[in-house]
Amino acid sequence: MKQLLEAGVHFGHQISHWNPKMKDYIFGSRNGIHIIDLQQTVGLFKTAFNFARNIVAEGGVVLFVGTKKQAQGIMAEEAVRSGMPYLNARWLGGTLTNFPTIRARVDYLLELKKLEEEGHMDHLPKKEVKNLKRETQKLDHLVGGIVNMKSVPQALYIVDTRKEHIAVKEARKLGIPIIGVVDTNANPADADVIIPSNDDAIRAIKLFTSRISDACIEGRHIYEQKLQAGEVVEKEQESKVVVERKVFVFKEYGEEGAKEGSTSVAVSESAPGETSAKPEEPKVENHPTESTDAPTETAVSAEPSIDTKSQFESAAVETEKQSEEEPEKEA
Repeated sequence: MKQLLEAGVHFGHQISHWNPKMKDYIFGSRNGIHIIDLQQTVGLFKTAFNFARNIVAEGGVVLFVGTKKQAQGIMAEEAVRSGMPYLNARWLGGTLTNFPTIRARVDYLLELKKLEEEGHMDHLPKKEVKNLKRETQKLDHLVGGIVNMKSVPQALYIVDTRKEHIAVKEARKLGIPIIGVVDTNANPADADVIIPSNDDAIRAIKLFTSRISDACIEGRHIYEQKLQAGEVVEKEQESKVVVERKVFVFKEYGEEGAKEGSTSVAVSESAPGETSAKPEEPKVENHPTESTDAPTETAVSAEPSIDTKSQFESAAVETEKQSEEEPEKEA
């Protein structure tokens, strides 16, 4: 409670900017500013902590989302510390609902970095190298935080659900649970596990984000112990979506045609373990033949792989047990 007061968690927005649905989480008002009930904040945050830990303990992933200026640095720092993906620049439309396309851009970013590291860009004109480096910086700024996210996450941790309304809509469409830091001007229905708090103060954002990161680290240790004990089998997070894109061929600058010593790099995308087969020339035969090649369709599951209802119930039960065990320390 003392840490919450020092971080300014209890300060809401002006009375004229409030959302009536937050009435149950408001203690009162002072000098025209709503005051958040910190007793409810403490209990709800314990539920959010247990929920995030249980998600990661089952092998899930929590995506950290916070694009406002106060939260950008904190999101990147805490997500990297816990090994979770994050988005802190701008939410790209379709990040969840059109994940294969977003993942294709991430793979393209990795390919550009690989080409630069291997020195293949040295054989290109300076103008083309400049354009590729500019594109690399742009992609790294937008999707650099989700490079290791191979599939749709199992939960979202969002700071300011009002600002990240597009992320909320996409998560709702796919049924992905949301842990949200909700201020007095936001709608609490936008989050499945709400944390009533000031979402503008840097210290408040740092406090909650660091604790959610600790929950992810704790859940990761539990998952690793289960793997060692053989209780669970490690999930394959590799994307099964095959995305076709044009092939880039780089030749030595100043040479015409394909000569010996020229450098060519072919870039293609396919699922891990799959190789692209070259089309065979058709053979003319007297008897009919059956074609074994058939187009394959890959379906992206819109539902998270973890039973969110059981996670909610277990998090609530753990919170109740902790509250019963803790003695009352009110003066």
